[in-house]
Amino acid sequence: MDGTDRLDFLDREISRVLRTMTGALLCLAYLACRGADHPEAQFSGTTAELRGLTAASEAVVWAAGRNGSYARTTDGGATWQADTVPGASELFFIDVHAVDANTAYLLGTHFDGGHARIYKTTDGGAHWSLQYSDSAPGVFFDGMAFWDADHGVAFSDPVDGSFLIVRTDDGGATWRRVPAENIPPPLSGEAGFAASGTAMAVWGTDHVWFGTGGGAVARVFRSGDRGRSWAVAETPLPADASSGIFGIAFRDSLNGVAVGGDYTERDEPSDNVIRTRDGGLTWEIAGGSLPAGVRYAVTYVPGTGRPTLVASGPSGWGYSGDEGTTWVVLEDSLGYNTVSAAYGGMVWAAGTEGRVAAVTLQPH
Repeated sequence: MDGTDRLDFLDREISRVLRTMTGALLCLAYLACRGADHPEAQFSGTTAELRGLTAASEAVVWAAGRNGSYARTTDGGATWQADTVPGASELFFIDVHAVDANTAYLLGTHFDGGHARIYKTTDGGAHWSLQYSDSAPGVFFDGMAFWDADHGVAFSDPVDGSFLIVRTDDGGATWRRVPAENIPPPLSGEAGFAASGTAMAVWGTDHVWFGTGGGAVARVFRSGDRGRSWAVAETPLPADASSGIFGIAFRDSLNGVAVGGDYTERDEPSDNVIRTRDGGLTWEIAGGSLPAGVRYAVTYVPGTGRPTLVASGPSGWGYSGDEGTTWVVLEDSLGYNTVSAAYGGMVWAAGTEGRVAAVTLQPH
């Protein structure tokens, strides 16, 4: 390493240390991080890998994952009940939307592709109704989101030369495909990542976004009419067959973040957080997450006074109080696929082997 390289290395290391120190000071400034240093593990009742997670409230949380498995708590995680959906053992539930303790939707996809379903329960999982089934070659759903109990949207990797996007306006009784001409065409190799159930996000009553990768450019698709028509924007996040955007979140119609990276780089530092201030028309690099490595999921934590983000990945999870520029590591040696937050600062994470943990980020 010559003198110039050594100076560049030192500059990068000093910047990294300063970002970490700034993040810690931000935490002390506006969060009383009760439990933040030591998230509490919860027993989900299953050993299946979990990728879908939704906190409907501080008490009600649903999780879902491999082999048709799901789990539910109605007491904030003190106890969980786990089960499988009959006839869905070949599916990986990569997303769940929980309305309340009784009503939830599950989005399942076969990891060999060509098979996807959406289920719904209205009695806490005692019975499940099959609402949508698709066996088209190449179908592979990556995410689902709802504005309310009745209006939702889900997206799949491209099928027949177009992203497959389906919508419901009647609580899932019918799911209608968005015409291909209303969606910008995919680039070569472009697809979504079904790593966390946070690849798609909604806001208000009609805004929705989803992130992609897999091709030469990571892009964000956006709609302002409940998914009936779409536009797309390129982002500065690097993309190739194993990298791109994995998770996306918005705190209002203009301000949002997306996270990602390369899933083969599980703990390598990188600038893997991007943000927008204009509803997704343009994006900029915000910084690199902590702990370092690819981030699969991201969520805003409602009710924490100042906007607070939590992001997770194979190397662990952390939070940010400045729209993703600096991060504080949550002291947990385990990695998690996904995160979800309830109003008031309660945050859950879920991952492999049925792992679930919870932490409270409280306003100061």
